[in-house]
Amino acid sequence: KFLAICLRRKMGTSSSVNLEDVRIKHNLPGLAALLIKDGKVVEPASYAVGFRKQGDPTKLTFNDKFHIGSITKSMTATLTAILIEQNILTWETTIISVFPELKGKINAKYEKVTVYHLLLHLGGVPGSPPAAAWQRAWQQIGTPFQQRREFIEAVLALPPEADPGTKKIYSNQGYMIVGAILEKLTATSWETLITSHLFVPLQMSTAGFGPPGNPGRVDEPWGHTRNQSQRTITPSQSDNPPALGPAGTVHCSLGDFAKYLTYHLTASPQLLSRENLLRLQTAPAGRDYACGWIVAEREWAHGKAITHGGSNTFWFMNVWLAPKRKFAVVVATNIADEAAHLACDEVIKAYVTSLNTVG
Repeated sequence: KFLAICLRRKMGTSSSVNLEDVRIKHNLPGLAALLIKDGKVVEPASYAVGFRKQGDPTKLTFNDKFHIGSITKSMTATLTAILIEQNILTWETTIISVFPELKGKINAKYEKVTVYHLLLHLGGVPGSPPAAAWQRAWQQIGTPFQQRREFIEAVLALPPEADPGTKKIYSNQGYMIVGAILEKLTATSWETLITSHLFVPLQMSTAGFGPPGNPGRVDEPWGHTRNQSQRTITPSQSDNPPALGPAGTVHCSLGDFAKYLTYHLTASPQLLSRENLLRLQTAPAGRDYACGWIVAEREWAHGKAITHGGSNTFWFMNVWLAPKRKFAVVVATNIADEAAHLACDEVIKAYVTSLNTVG
C-alpha cells in the first residue's frame, strides 16, 4: 500500500492521470501498466487507459488481452525446461539427434547445435528468414505444426550466419526450431504443449495465440500502425504467421501475464527446480542474453535485472524484472512505433524511480 500511495503522490492525485497524460503526449490508442512488488500485483498502479480501437469509443481495460510478441520466447524457454525435467530432452539435445531423417539435407554445421545454443541465440541461425520460406509461411498451408516443420527445414538447409556457439544472432527462426524440436519429441503441437504445461498450471485462462478477439469485432483490443508522413493511425487485427508461434504469437491479459512473471520472481508454483529456473534467467559468462531474457545489472534491482520487449509490429510491450526484489513492471500499448517505445520507457522509468523512493 505504501508503494501505491507513493506512486500516486509522485504521479499526481491519481495514477491513471499519469498514464493518460503519457498516452495523449505520445498519441497512442491505448496504454496499460502492470506493477508487481514483493511478488504481488499493486492494483492502484496496474490499470489501462485509452481505447481498444482507434476511432471506436470502447475503452481499453486492464482485463483485456494484450499481444506480448517476443516475450513469448521466455515462455518457450520455460516450457523447454519443464520438458527437460520430464526427461523428454536435455539442454544438450542436438538438432540432428531429434531429426536424424534430415541428415544430408541440412547444413552439416547445424547438426551439433543444441537446444541451449538456440535458446541463447548462439546457434548461428540467421536473423532474417529465407524469403521463399517466409512467403510460404504466410500462406498457412497445413497446421501450425506442419508449417513450422516445413519452415525450419528450409532454414536449416542453408548455411548458418555464423559458426554455432561463436556469436549471438537474435533469431526468431532459432526459437521456431526449438518449437519444432519439442513437437517432434512429443508428437504434440507447441500450442498444445505450452497451454497444458505452462498456461494451465499457472491458471492463465486468457492466454492464446495470434491477435486477440474475434475478427471484425471490438471485443478485445486491436493492434495499430502509424503513418508518420500522413500522421494517421490505422487499426489492424493482423499478426505474424502461426509458424512463428514459439518466437512470438502469445496474447493474454495483464492479470494472467502477472501470474507468469510472479512465477519467475518467486518460483511458485513449483514448475521447475530452482537450478533450472535460475538457468533460464542467467546469461553465459561474457554475454547478455539468457533463455528468452536480456540480462543487465541495475542498481535499482539490487543486482541482476532481466528484461525483454515484444512487438508484432502492431503492438508493443516492455517488461523488467528484479528477481532479488520480487519486483516487475510491464507497460503495453496497442500500437508499435517509436512513440510506443518512448511512452513505455517513460512509464517504466517513473515506476522504477518510485521503487527506489520507497526502498
